[in-house]
Amino acid sequence: MDSTVEAPRDVIPAQLLKGQKALVTGANSGIGLATAIGLGRAGADVAVNYVADRDAADRVVEEIAAHGVRAAAYEADVSKEDQVTAMMDRMVQEFGTIDILVANAGLQRDAGFTEMTLAQWQKVLDVNLTGQFLCAREATKEFRRRGVVPEVSRAAGKIICMSSVHQLIPWSGHVNYASSKGGVQMMMETLAQELAPEKIRVNAVAPGAIRTPINRSAWDTPEAREDLLRLIPYNRIGDPEDIAHAVVGLASDLMDYVVGTTLYVDGGMTLFPGFATGG
Repeated sequence: MDSTVEAPRDVIPAQLLKGQKALVTGANSGIGLATAIGLGRAGADVAVNYVADRDAADRVVEEIAAHGVRAAAYEADVSKEDQVTAMMDRMVQEFGTIDILVANAGLQRDAGFTEMTLAQWQKVLDVNLTGQFLCAREATKEFRRRGVVPEVSRAAGKIICMSSVHQLIPWSGHVNYASSKGGVQMMMETLAQELAPEKIRVNAVAPGAIRTPINRSAWDTPEAREDLLRLIPYNRIGDPEDIAHAVVGLASDLMDYVVGTTLYVDGGMTLFPGFATGG
């Protein structure tokens, strides 16, 4: 039985990120939406990136602004270099700078291996991996230009890559998605190694099973939920707010010595619960 209770929405300290400017990609639904709102609740001004559904993005902006911070919606396809560059230029112009990048935008195009088309493979890699590369590259240019502002943060900038438990756990029928997330892990660790001397912190959050539209079929019936819970020792499906809390913590100076780390937020899924009884 799923013992899920609604994730608390008021546990984030209101001024933890006061004065910081954050960009969240793919922020008009699911994990990105909750993360953008969580950053705003923590005192950051937030740019809400989206690629479709402006109305949804505007609603997120309104909810963020209700916390007394600034928010704006930016349309851009993160897999397109010119659109990412234009978005970052606009953010620096309108917000003054960027302190936090949450590279969250991602998608799935599922198929069995021999049925998967090159277009399905390429689309997922373009958005999930190349999109994070492009956003991180452009954010890093601004971090370097501005440097550390001690009254704002101990770091010159924070990049948080949204990965998945499937950077570790193979996933049949999803070779493009799992490959993209494995790439995110190595990209994140390599960037962390390269950029740490400049006081730019790069980390990742790897969600497990989270209630979002992208995986609705995995949890929206009693039978599907029961099957899913067999994979989660903590016996509940995650909520988007669980990821938002992790991102806010990683973005704050409370985690200033955390560099090149993946934080698994998965209720224990990566403990391989099938082996709990000896395999």
